Amino acid sequence: MKKTYLSVALVCLLGGSMLFSSCIGSFSLTNKLLAWNKTVGNKFVNELVFFAFWVLPVYEVSALADVLVLNSIEFWSGSNPVAKGKKVIEGQEGRYLVECDGKGYTVTSETDGSVVRLDFDTSDRSWSYTIGEESHKIFAFVDDTHVSMPQPDGSYRTVELSDAGLYAYQQIATGSQFAMR
Repeated sequence: MKKTYLSVALVCLLGGSMLFSSCIGSFSLTNKLLAWNKTVGNKFVNELVFFAFWVLPVYEVSALADVLVLNSIEFWSGSNPVAKGKKVIEGQEGRYLVECDGKGYTVTSETDGSVVRLDFDTSDRSWSYTIGEESHKIFAFVDDTHVSMPQPDGSYRTVELSDAGLYAYQQIATGSQFAMR
């Protein structure tokens, strides 16, 4: 009888955590597993690994861990512990090493060794970049459809997150560049 109550309570707790958190999450563990599978070999080997991981419930277990544990941690703490890591990105100007620590990104150019740090500040919901000792705010979220963007004179302007809003901001930014020349 006692085991039944414990089982029911555990099922209700887990079900309630999924229903009331309203967090879709990034599913970092499952996405990393899928990304790893793409690097194993050609498309036939990838398909065999995918099928084997599906039959052996590796994908199911990783998705369940994401849903029940990792996405809940991400919702309550603001960062996913699995999202941390390193990745090399090929750009037009060369290769870049991007390191994620769960709070921001460090981008290092393999061409000249320059380093740029991108940080998210949860207190004012803003992104900023740091080069050397100098730090500048890129933008801050005002609400779900607006951001506060810096203008050339140092003031901030609220911009709607739409094609029209971004186009208007682009016109202000490029117009001021032409006026300065």
